[in-house]
Amino acid sequence: MATPPSTSAPRGSLLPLGRSRDAERPPHQRRRRTRRILASEGVFDSIVSLAGVLGHPVRNQTGQEIGRLDDVVARWADGQMYPPVSGLVIRVGRRLAFVPASAIDRIGHAEVLLRSSRLDLRDVVRRSGEVLLAKDVLDHQLVDVEGVQVIRAADLYLAEVLGRIRLVGADVSNATLLRRLGPRRWRPRPTPDRVIDWATIQPFSESGPEADGPATLMRLKTTNEGLHRLRPGELADLLEDLRRDERRELLAALSPDDAADALEEMEAEDLEQLLRESDPSEAARLLAAMEPDEAVDALRDLPLAVRAEVLRHIPASTALALRELLGYEEDEAGGIMTTALVTARSGDKVKKVVEQLSEARAHDLDLDAVAVVDSDGRLLGDVGLLDILLALRGSADTRMSALLDDEDVVTVEPHTPAGTVARQLIEARRHSMVVVDDDGRPIGRILADDVLDALVPTKGRFHFPRLLS
Repeated sequence: MATPPSTSAPRGSLLPLGRSRDAERPPHQRRRRTRRILASEGVFDSIVSLAGVLGHPVRNQTGQEIGRLDDVVARWADGQMYPPVSGLVIRVGRRLAFVPASAIDRIGHAEVLLRSSRLDLRDVVRRSGEVLLAKDVLDHQLVDVEGVQVIRAADLYLAEVLGRIRLVGADVSNATLLRRLGPRRWRPRPTPDRVIDWATIQPFSESGPEADGPATLMRLKTTNEGLHRLRPGELADLLEDLRRDERRELLAALSPDDAADALEEMEAEDLEQLLRESDPSEAARLLAAMEPDEAVDALRDLPLAVRAEVLRHIPASTALALRELLGYEEDEAGGIMTTALVTARSGDKVKKVVEQLSEARAHDLDLDAVAVVDSDGRLLGDVGLLDILLALRGSADTRMSALLDDEDVVTVEPHTPAGTVARQLIEARRHSMVVVDDDGRPIGRILADDVLDALVPTKGRFHFPRLLS
């Protein structure tokens, strides 16, 4: 059986971090993830695998075994680029005990040596800002916002850097997972292939988890734009790949608008699961930020009891509008329309209407025209945005009435079947259609893609390709 690749470090050497094999390649051939050199020159050959040393003996100065390594504690909240090790958790019989970092002589590939032959073992108490590397980070997820994927820390590498043993890198390669599953003699030997310098990793939260709390989700550092550079579909892909706690962390790192856009792109079953596992108040906050028609689609998928509880936490005016939409069938005009509607009086100047559109830019994807109404609010016509912008270039004082044509505006009522809506939309050669009530007042708009979604249900949303560097 072939042996895994190994470093040239002598057995038992400490683990500083070094450079990847890509450092030897021309810049244009280097992998995207390894564009930074891990730690400093010469460190690579002395790294120690956290996964490899777990379970191995912890010995005192005389060589006597006092226990087995159960975990390594790192200081998370000091803002340091490479978190320092603050202590060890060792298993002594059935007891877990804490050894402070000051008592550590060295961490080797197959054992840990302490400075003293006598040791005052303490109870394990996780302090604020500390993380258990094996429990909280190893085998946990990292969000790669450059590669737009969720990756997993297959191993963690420690090194003696700046006078302290520190966490210096995360290995995300499949080869490392195979090494850990292979013969026991392989496990202590690092197999760095795809290693991410810890300087490029940061938690979403500034502070570490509280005692017994969830692990802190981590992501790769990027430019100042960070997560906000990702498209909604890409964020949706990440949310679908994450577990419950990590989803919460990612959503908390997004602005309300970015979070809402991402939720609207999620698969229905994944969005339902996310809402069901959220607190009602949190689910309500997320739904209230979504477009009304998208929020209604999500509410329809929830059990009635959960739906009612969530609606109770949504602001009254928004909840009332959502309840009205829920009163329509899914295959009716009212069930697929959006209430994000801009209306204008026939006597309004174009300049005023453009200001209204600017205020409604959060709904830009649902706006392709402005419904023009009379003094009683009844629909007179539907003016496209291009016509409004061209009129603005001519004279900002142009009245909306001047943009109305002589053709009768095509509308539908809220209980019109989706198939009929589609036929009328095609015949009218329009991108959208206004929904009116019994008195002819506009109450919503149906976009062509909404009709398509209603009539041609898909098996799944298109996923952006993952970059596997």
